[in-house]
Amino acid sequence: MKKILAITIALLTVTAVANAQSRALGVRAAGGGELSYQHNVGTNFAEFDLGWWMHDGFYVSGIYDFMVYDDGGFGFYAGPGATVGFYNDGDKSGMNLGVGGQLGLEYKFGIPLQLSLDWRPMFRFMYGGLGWNSFALGIRYLF
Repeated sequence: MKKILAITIALLTVTAVANAQSRALGVRAAGGGELSYQHNVGTNFAEFDLGWWMHDGFYVSGIYDFMVYDDGGFGFYAGPGATVGFYNDGDKSGMNLGVGGQLGLEYKFGIPLQLSLDWRPMFRFMYGGLGWNSFALGIRYLF
């Protein structure tokens, strides 16, 4: 009986720890690629991404996402964000600033793995204007 109780407590502890991961590290695939880091802030999370545009620059984005729905596996989130980027497009080069938001869906598996699909429209002030086509697929390791 003591062994069954010990095994049950161990399994419940592992399950609770797996569902309560506070950080995630991975990649997002959009028009280029991004290294992505998420950190939980209560029931919401902050996301920081280092990305690159195909052949012409890189950028850093920060998003604060509110978890609209979360059942421990499937979740829906939305939030505001900003980006700063550096580009070199032939005879033009410089810095770019932008503001926007993010809407997304995620699924956390029973293992420390998260998949996400999100849309991140951004208005870039200096170069590029409004970008509506910023859909991305993400895969992250939870720790």
